[in-house]
Amino acid sequence: MGRSQHLFRALWRALSKEVKEHVGTDQFGNKYYYIPEYRNWRGQTIREKRIVEAANKREVDYEVGTIPTEWEAWIKRTRKTPPTMEEILKNETYREEIKIKGKDFDEKGKLLGTESSEELLAPPVETQIKGHASAPYFGKEEPSVAPTSTGKTFQPGSWMPQDGKRHTQ
Repeated sequence: MGRSQHLFRALWRALSKEVKEHVGTDQFGNKYYYIPEYRNWRGQTIREKRIVEAANKREVDYEVGTIPTEWEAWIKRTRKTPPTMEEILKNETYREEIKIKGKDFDEKGKLLGTESSEELLAPPVETQIKGHASAPYFGKEEPSVAPTSTGKTFQPGSWMPQDGKRHTQ
């Protein structure tokens, strides 16, 4: 940041009643600030701000992961209170443990992976397709030409036109 830009920001903060409150610093040297809601000189209400001053001032030096996830959650307002250093270190060790467990799991999977996956899978079931699900006789026997009757369940035979010939009487 240039010297004139730094001077302009300091002058702007003095005129706008913007008070920057230092909240914390992470292990990478990034500084985090909180600016409470305030009214500017024109009477407008300016909502609260949460900002970070990166240790590497140039944008080209910024890499993903240079801000811890706990601080990123605070900046994005998904958490109300800023994280403590103990919390960040505890979460970092937990992430390392998860990475180690993941590597162990992959190694065990490779050792057990000598068996072919075909042995572990059930054989495919052979299905016999009859008709279409929208047909009225789906899942039942196909209708026959001859009528059938077994007491109460009388089924008339199906009518099929003959070879396109018309019968005239």
